[in-house]
Amino acid sequence: MDSERVPVGYREQYESGVLRRRVRRAYRILERCCLCPRRCGVNRLLGEEGFCRAGARPVVASGQVHHGEEPPISGSRGSGTIFFSCCTLRCVFCQNFPISHLRHGNCMSGPTLGRMMLRLQRQGCHNINLVTPTHFVPQILAGLLYAARHGLHIPLVYNCSGYESMETLGLLDGIVDIYLPDLKYSASEPARLYSHAADYFTAARRAIGEMYRQVGDLELDDDGIARRGILVRHLVLPNNLAGTREVLQFLMQELSPRIAVSLMSQYFPAYQAQRFAELNRRVTTTEYAATLEAADRLGLAEGWRQDLPE
Repeated sequence: MDSERVPVGYREQYESGVLRRRVRRAYRILERCCLCPRRCGVNRLLGEEGFCRAGARPVVASGQVHHGEEPPISGSRGSGTIFFSCCTLRCVFCQNFPISHLRHGNCMSGPTLGRMMLRLQRQGCHNINLVTPTHFVPQILAGLLYAARHGLHIPLVYNCSGYESMETLGLLDGIVDIYLPDLKYSASEPARLYSHAADYFTAARRAIGEMYRQVGDLELDDDGIARRGILVRHLVLPNNLAGTREVLQFLMQELSPRIAVSLMSQYFPAYQAQRFAELNRRVTTTEYAATLEAADRLGLAEGWRQDLPE
């Protein structure tokens, strides 16, 4: 952490000089990469690739106004969503696999990324929404430095898998306004089998705890738009493979009874899920109803619940 304490928010961090120092620290991490819990240790500045297969420059699949996020994120004007290619997980049911697994996208410089943020702000977006950003945090901070210098001021959303390292979250402390992490599993074997990360829950519970420490419960403005805080997403899987009740117990009992949770029913057997009989179907009405009942019994009152797809 930086020794001096300044007001939170990337604008204040930029004006104080902290953001520039974070960029330098972050790029040093790329020399022996530990941006995610895999800690591959490769020198990405020299072109070496670790598990995520990301290099020295950010790869962006798209930057667009997005209206499909939770209501406090999308609002009425949309979220300025930037989709990054590559991923630190290998989810067999990934719905964005052309981006995350196949690396579809375009390399760009930090200033180009910053200009994309500014364009989305000019289009009226409520926020800048960084999707699957973990492995490009140094490059994102460089882009943010450029954008802040040229007038970016809307909230920054860190939209991630939950599989984060404490080093990376330390770089983001006081800079990210809204954390939007997944909490995918509560047990190691499903995480190993379906996402190639047996340590997922161990890493994610530490990471989400740190995110909560940084930004606290979700805060909305008078129009219901998120301005600060954490919103945790949980995708319900068939056959209770995600361990949903245990996920909710952790969030409410170890973090906050007011934690905002988005319970998602949108699972379908995408990508390679057909290889696994237990994943090769949608969630049933009975399964999702049991999820909502468990949430009610635990007293979960904050957040959003999807309807089952037709």
